[in-house]
Amino acid sequence: MIIGDRIKTSSLVYARVAGVLYLIIIVCGLFSEMYVRSNLIIRDNAVTAERSPDVSWIKLERWNQLTLEQREKFPPIAPNFVLELMSPSDSLKNTQDKMEEYQANGVKLGWLIDRKSHQVEIYRQGQAKEVLNEPKFLLGEDILPEFILNLAMVW
Repeated sequence: MIIGDRIKTSSLVYARVAGVLYLIIIVCGLFSEMYVRSNLIIRDNAVTAERSPDVSWIKLERWNQLTLEQREKFPPIAPNFVLELMSPSDSLKNTQDKMEEYQANGVKLGWLIDRKSHQVEIYRQGQAKEVLNEPKFLLGEDILPEFILNLAMVW
């Protein structure tokens, strides 16, 4: 959903990327909560909007601080990490707005992957976004240590 409008997207690439992320997180021992599409909604208190990233990850210590009731619904927590993989129907401006809203609501690291332009925008809390042209890999930095995403499967 993009501020109330349902947009149909291709799920094959999303499923592949999400599956790879999940496996790497498990292999790296970063056990926690990972959400793929619409299972987690980030509520923006500044505007009346709810956003759902394509993939998000919450550090286990933070997840364990939630009550069972909070975990069973849409948890009131901003993920540590989000990934937006643009589909052909996505608007770059709208997706950039989403990334900025995620950051404003507490997300520490975000990747916006634009398959059409082969660019990645990296959003870090408290910093200007970084734009990479056709990177081969993305690093999880201090948020997902030892995590490396090979972008060959995306391009």
